[in-house]
Amino acid sequence: MTNLLIILGIVAIVGIFLVSVFNRFAKNRNFVNDGWSNIDVALKRRYDLIPNLVETVKGYAKHEKSTLEAVINARNAAMQVPKGDINSQIKAENQLQQSLRSIFALGEAYPDLKANANYLDLQSKLNEIEENLERSRRYYNGTVRENNTYGESFPGVLFAGMFKYQHFDFFEADQASRQNVKVDFS
Repeated sequence: MTNLLIILGIVAIVGIFLVSVFNRFAKNRNFVNDGWSNIDVALKRRYDLIPNLVETVKGYAKHEKSTLEAVINARNAAMQVPKGDINSQIKAENQLQQSLRSIFALGEAYPDLKANANYLDLQSKLNEIEENLERSRRYYNGTVRENNTYGESFPGVLFAGMFKYQHFDFFEADQASRQNVKVDFS
């Protein structure tokens, strides 16, 4: 009888441990998804604002067609990434961020554009969205760090396959977005 109680005790402890590990994986995944949803909302606001910004710039910088097309193409590419593919979305967003920097460089090159109230309002809204994105990225990266650390360390690594652990990429700047935008009007 005591052997049976010992075996039941061990099974109960192992069961509680496995439930704890599973719950930790679920919690981490949900935190990452929550962090991404905050980013997704800000990205939607940015996507909606970009066409207005491009149209405003078009009136002042007619011969900058390639720059404006690059922004629209990057926006469209970012919008086409499948909803659940966070890692591809991060890459597309880095490309869009790089192309947006070139639009702001155009504002510096065209004093009339820089003084336009509509452009300034759109730029202010975009800056606000970018600040929200920065905060959301920090939160997201923190949840990714927690998720990835648990899934790659003991005891999580032992049960990662069994509990369908998912590794997430950090949302960080790519090499291209770390460089200064070069605008040449010669």
